[in-house]
Amino acid sequence: NLQNLKDIGNDYNFLSKEQEEAIRLFFNNFSIERHTELKEKFISLWNKLGTIYHHYRERLILSGIGYEGMLCRNAIERLDVSTLEYDTYVFVGFNMLDKATIRLFSTLQDARKALFYWDYDLYYTQKQEKHEAATFINQNLKQFPSPLPSELFNSYQAPKKIRFFSSPTENAQAYYLPEWLQSTVSENERDNAVVLCNETLLPSVLHSIPSIIENVNITMGFPLMQTPVYNYIKLLIELQTTGYQANNKRYLYSLVQPVLRHPYTRSLSPLAKSINQTLTEKNRFYPTLTELKQDEFLSLIFTPHDNARELCLYLTEILKEIATLYQKKEETNNAFTQLYQEALFKCYTTVNRLLSLIENDNLQIQISTFKSLLNKILSASGIPFHGEPAIGLQIMGVLETRNLDFKNLIIMSLNEGQLPKSGKDVSFIPYNLRKAFGMITVDQRNAIYAYHFYRLIQRAENITLLYNTSPDGLNRGEWSRYLLQLLIDQTHPISRQYLEAFQSLQVRKKIYIEKTPQILSILKDKYDSRKHPKAIFSPSTLNTYLDCRMKFYYNYVAHLRIPNEVSPEIDSATFGSIFHQSAELIYKELTTRNPFIEKEDLEKLLYNKSKIQTYVDTAFKQLFFQISPEEKPEYNGIQLINSKVIASYLSQLLRNDLQYAPFELIA
Repeated sequence: NLQNLKDIGNDYNFLSKEQEEAIRLFFNNFSIERHTELKEKFISLWNKLGTIYHHYRERLILSGIGYEGMLCRNAIERLDVSTLEYDTYVFVGFNMLDKATIRLFSTLQDARKALFYWDYDLYYTQKQEKHEAATFINQNLKQFPSPLPSELFNSYQAPKKIRFFSSPTENAQAYYLPEWLQSTVSENERDNAVVLCNETLLPSVLHSIPSIIENVNITMGFPLMQTPVYNYIKLLIELQTTGYQANNKRYLYSLVQPVLRHPYTRSLSPLAKSINQTLTEKNRFYPTLTELKQDEFLSLIFTPHDNARELCLYLTEILKEIATLYQKKEETNNAFTQLYQEALFKCYTTVNRLLSLIENDNLQIQISTFKSLLNKILSASGIPFHGEPAIGLQIMGVLETRNLDFKNLIIMSLNEGQLPKSGKDVSFIPYNLRKAFGMITVDQRNAIYAYHFYRLIQRAENITLLYNTSPDGLNRGEWSRYLLQLLIDQTHPISRQYLEAFQSLQVRKKIYIEKTPQILSILKDKYDSRKHPKAIFSPSTLNTYLDCRMKFYYNYVAHLRIPNEVSPEIDSATFGSIFHQSAELIYKELTTRNPFIEKEDLEKLLYNKSKIQTYVDTAFKQLFFQISPEEKPEYNGIQLINSKVIASYLSQLLRNDLQYAPFELIA
């Protein structure tokens, strides 16, 4: 019980003094005696956690499954050394050991069945007092000694060439890579490594590798949310959940357009581009299923689904179709092809796993919850690239460099927040309680990254370290603490340089269009009333000419115009056109039998508001929605307001004309 936990001295004699001190510090800050609503909720939750944990564990055991920590604990508790297959087990290159691993090591050590080899350097384990990188290695060396003499681990102080480069942007670091490769890379490509602290730099790095590098090996995790397939799945889910209107069996164009424009759709459907152009030209806000299902792949995409199981099946079928694109590609060894294939496989297995849970009744979920769950899983996922460290230039994440040494190193994005990684403990358990009971804390994570950094550079000869100085987004432009430590330490000479992002000035060329006979002929054909009595030089055309003659030339002579977009907004010109079209429809109907407009006809129409609105709806269908007369216009909020305003203007027009009735309508 959390409320009784403060009586540590009486009931918790099994705790060490350090653990007791950490817990006492927590209760000094928590102060149970001074109750608040937040503390009451905290206590209430903790009083239930024990029961929840035990019930949850029992259910997992009955189901024959378990989470990682539970499986490790179960394996250790059931370990019988006498039944092990081998006489000796060798453990190499570990750093931080959790409780299960320590117990495993101790059991095998007591049975004389284990050998331990640690990778470290005397510089941070002995020559520096309480160095962060030695936090766990010193404990390991003491508890599980290595048979190798410590004299073998004295490489850090050997001569090294260390350079710091400040970069104005993240991508500028990738642009420097070709120069580094040409000046530094040794003949043996596997002696060189590009280490990315920010793994989202991978595409830029791959684009920057020059042709002199014959073999490239990627061994790192890459965020799935940076790949096209993640974006495509997100668009498809949005299309099926938000984009489909079941009441009228239509899709929203705003969510149809991104799907039709996506490279995967364009590659698998030859009609996707033309359909999108047609919808744009016709201003189709709510395209029908018939308009969209023009070929087999588009029929698959635009088939509505209204439950989680159907959505899973829908996504797996589309992912299978996308997989055929990569089977046709000739350059299967291309780094980007490998990246996208891995992303595709990861998405497929994730969706398939959710599908199996749903079909086995282990997951009962609403479609909105499924959408959020799938997005959360995929956005948190990474693509594990497993390469061959013995071949080619190595491109790696920081954690993938464990137990590997390189002669030439370039480490990119060496900023605070990237190395060490930032992030708080996502846990119900407060920091002091985590620390007291030996659970991982942010301090231990920092120590892990410190070990990885110093271990990586301890045997390298040429070390290039880059950091971003731009304080954009989440990046504060602060270099990593490890760079500052190297400067203060002064063990090796360090040269500091900077990358410069500059723009070359370009001379602005004057654009001059000569009035050739061909251009003059086009103008006369369109606007000369002597050749064409019905030629029209509209006010908008005249305004364009007065505003900018080059714009007039591009629009009306060269016919180069901005591509049309389906926009729900109604500009002034469109508003006026709809008003005039509505008025024309009214007066055409009033003069079908008699060319004179009678006062009684106008009064009768003024009292019939719904009739006026019908004319407005018809004008909207013809000029804005461009749909058949039988279809009902689907107004959004702004469009509905505009239609009501136009109807009120028409009423005002009819009241004005009522004063002059009867009159004859000439044109």
